[in-house]
Amino acid sequence: MTQLGFWSIAQDNPDHLAIVDPDEQLVTAGELLGSCNQVVHGLRELGLQPGDAVAMLLPNSIEVFELYLAVLQAGFYLVPINWHLVGPEIAYIVADSEAKAFVAHARLADSARAAADEIDFPAAGRLAVGGEIESFRSYEEFKAAQPTDLPADRTTGLVMNYTSGTTGRPKGVRRTLPGVPPEEQAIGLAGMLFMFRLAPFDDNVHICGSPLYHTAVLVFAGGAIHMGHTVVLMDKWTPEGMLYLIDEYRVTNTHMVPTQFVRLLGLPDEVRAKYDVSSLRHMVHAAAPCPPDVKRAMLDWWGPVIDEYYAASEGGGTTVFADEWLEHPGTVGRAWPSSEIVILDDDDNELPAGQIGTVYMHMKTGDFEYFKDKQKTDHSRRGKFFTVGDVGYLDDDGWLFLSDRKNDMIISGGANIYPAEIESVLIMHPKVADVAVFGIPHPDWGEEVKAVVEPIDGVEGGPELGAEILAWSVDKLAKYKTPRTIDFVDELPRDPNGKLYKRKLRDPYWEDHERAI
Repeated sequence: MTQLGFWSIAQDNPDHLAIVDPDEQLVTAGELLGSCNQVVHGLRELGLQPGDAVAMLLPNSIEVFELYLAVLQAGFYLVPINWHLVGPEIAYIVADSEAKAFVAHARLADSARAAADEIDFPAAGRLAVGGEIESFRSYEEFKAAQPTDLPADRTTGLVMNYTSGTTGRPKGVRRTLPGVPPEEQAIGLAGMLFMFRLAPFDDNVHICGSPLYHTAVLVFAGGAIHMGHTVVLMDKWTPEGMLYLIDEYRVTNTHMVPTQFVRLLGLPDEVRAKYDVSSLRHMVHAAAPCPPDVKRAMLDWWGPVIDEYYAASEGGGTTVFADEWLEHPGTVGRAWPSSEIVILDDDDNELPAGQIGTVYMHMKTGDFEYFKDKQKTDHSRRGKFFTVGDVGYLDDDGWLFLSDRKNDMIISGGANIYPAEIESVLIMHPKVADVAVFGIPHPDWGEEVKAVVEPIDGVEGGPELGAEILAWSVDKLAKYKTPRTIDFVDELPRDPNGKLYKRKLRDPYWEDHERAI
């Protein structure tokens, strides 16, 4: 019987369809195994040893999986880099991770070359995918010069993701290498999919529409590979494009973010009706709060297949299935068997059920450190528990409800106001495509509530629309939670995973205030 883990699956069933790439080219497990083996041989020829890092600046592509599967059988660390970053930001991560190889796509040539040049990255380790990058070697030629046979002395590697850096420079979340052959880690590599009742070696198909530099996206897509599922890749996510691929390849599962739900729901009824979504089983979402009305609308359309979890790159977390969520609307779930959740106040006292405080977690299966930053590691911890700064509460039955990020909480006239609650209301206005709520200076109250709205296509933002939205929200929000004013932008600054860079919106208001003092 075939064991879990891509390498076993590929050797036992080389004709298994492993990946459908963004151009709908079909890649078998045998082909992918040969390629990832070549990458291992090539990286070792460069001098990489277990514990060394490989930095990756790539869009969703087959090369991401070649590197991922190479690193995981050679004892290296894979460092995925957000390709929205600019040269100096990329250079910082490549240097901080102490990467010995830097693989970048020609589409990102300018920022890749600027980053490599800034830190004087060795020429031999610069590898270009999909075309030429000045001063980089061809990845394809680098790979083609190597044999496709399974490398010797195989040992499990890991992914080292870098935190977003919204409160400072990003830091690598680093765990100790297991020191065992990769086959012995196969269940752990596929673990997140088991948690969502997905079985190995059946007809499951995973669609990946979010960038693979994101922790959870690679965990889920990688888990699918190790479960023997086919992975359908999207380079650029579009709502109708996703529906087409779901229909065409009988997709069963994915990892999504709530903004994608909003955009799917924005499709005309006749477009939605064109595509068969009956194959869906577990469409998992996370990364940002999902407005309850949005989730209910998706459940009405797709059925009880929308599951949710809460976690972080550092560990986690909680899970809630569709039927459970309908019984506890708004929850992000109960703790995993391998996790513990507590709510602490500002004095590190544990709070009883129903009281809001900072959410702390503990993973029983292993710990982490922020690479080369003991101070940040220690600051995030209270004993065995760590936090990423979210605020929420547990109910009497252990269901976790998030209020917001602690840094995003608005204190107005002494009242604590959570922007996510307000955003969940305003996003349901028919002319609102996206919304962000945050606090701005107020001379008497300390802060007042500000909303910034991205209108739907064809609708112009301005005072008239602002007044319409505020009038519409009168019976939906308490007066002290209602935005005093609404500004409009063409597009909110989100990355493709749905993460909102709220500081980019908020900071100018505070800078103007500080200049006026």
